[in-house]
Amino acid sequence: MQMSFGTLELAERLNRDNVLLKIEALIEWEDLRPKLTGLYKRELSHGGGQEPFDGLLMFKAILLGQWHSLSDAALEQALCVRIDFMQFCGLSLSDAIPDETTLCRFRNRLITNDRLDDLLASINEQLQSHGLMIKGATGAVIDATLIESAARPKKTITLEVDAEEGKIVQFEDGSQPGINCIEEQSADPDATWLKKGRKSQFGYRSYLVVDAQDGYVRGVHTAPANQSEMMHFEAAIDGAHIEANRVYADKGSASNANRQFLRKQKIKSAIMHRAYKNKPLSSRQKLANQLISKKRYIIEQCFGTIKRLFRMERASYFGTTKVNAQVILKSICMNLKKAANKIFVDQPLRGAIRPNIT
Repeated sequence: MQMSFGTLELAERLNRDNVLLKIEALIEWEDLRPKLTGLYKRELSHGGGQEPFDGLLMFKAILLGQWHSLSDAALEQALCVRIDFMQFCGLSLSDAIPDETTLCRFRNRLITNDRLDDLLASINEQLQSHGLMIKGATGAVIDATLIESAARPKKTITLEVDAEEGKIVQFEDGSQPGINCIEEQSADPDATWLKKGRKSQFGYRSYLVVDAQDGYVRGVHTAPANQSEMMHFEAAIDGAHIEANRVYADKGSASNANRQFLRKQKIKSAIMHRAYKNKPLSSRQKLANQLISKKRYIIEQCFGTIKRLFRMERASYFGTTKVNAQVILKSICMNLKKAANKIFVDQPLRGAIRPNIT
């Protein structure tokens, strides 16, 4: 899609330190095109029906929406008036703009066709090729963070104690001692309650696997909040396709099964040790826990960035699959921002990329 002379003139006014400009120059977007094809029936049947919007344009637009935490309607409006959005998506002032319904449907197609994990991996490969992301990182850190559901029920239902606070209590009827719970169905069918300390939250746990050296997200896995971290450790590591030879994790992931899983993958376990009743930690285990805990700041920074900068404290969609997809998109945005902070673009329009040493 060619930009008009007027659009180019306006684009020249953008600050060459503009983050979107850096990302547009950094990524070879055409390399992502194969992962964005086959989403429409018209593409599969080679004709018939209305011509769909370009897949790259739509993917870039979806990223912008997640970056700025915009609703589909607000994203449509921004694509009409913001020059940096137009330039990033390759739109001219005379081009048609996808409406909010089209944007929503495209995002759903990305989710139902399971494209987002591959897109995250492909973008990470490009960041590695630029030397902005460590290739063959020696360590990875996994942890979970709570994501509030987009819809809370009006009345409290089952509250479960977090694994790190004590033993998980779960009754077949969903009740707890001394608590009379009245169950009321939420609009979000997969979200569940979790009590952590004195605070209860309705939503999900999202697991991130990040490089221990530079904090880039390698993989995302999401599950209902009341499910133990131990249950999802293997799935989260498998989905991240890590290159690391050591995995760091807190006590929530501590189990013999998880350690054996890492051993089979020829990955060294750096899972913190948990004390049990009548079985306190040895001095050696306490020291190991102290050393492992020093790696936690990497993933805590990731959680802080995704929640504060990209506003992922609360989900925008219902269901585990869509919440997981949103966290993947936010993770792509975070990885791109981390990379953009390391480069400088010499010219406003696809100029030379060099390390940012200023």
